[in-house]
Amino acid sequence: MFVCIGNSCRSQMAEGFARAYGMDVMAPESSGLSPAQSVARGTVRTMAAKNIDISAQFPKPFEPALASEFDLIINMSGFELPGELQARTRDWDVLDPIGQSAEVYRHVCDEIEVLVMDLISELRREQTP
Repeated sequence: MFVCIGNSCRSQMAEGFARAYGMDVMAPESSGLSPAQSVARGTVRTMAAKNIDISAQFPKPFEPALASEFDLIINMSGFELPGELQARTRDWDVLDPIGQSAEVYRHVCDEIEVLVMDLISELRREQTP
């Protein structure tokens, strides 16, 4: 599970990349500590430029009880996650692009793509006997 604040930018990008490239090793979802009303238009446009359609994705709340069902939680919120989580957690320090320029969205998108691809590679190595 990918988590950010509004589940409108960073975690949605990560979920989109994970769905596009890593479904063989993960069942990705995303959520937010304080979910927005919708995925930011800049997020959808930036991902579309990467040929990944996330227009059907929508913000969801982070629920510790459900999150503990995941093997790994990637926290991009910059805050401590609430609840007693059973899953492994990792923090990714990624700038929140909300309200920023298209250039900032592209930079953040590129950074998240690399992080997700590295995670997918790691998970594939773990599955190889």
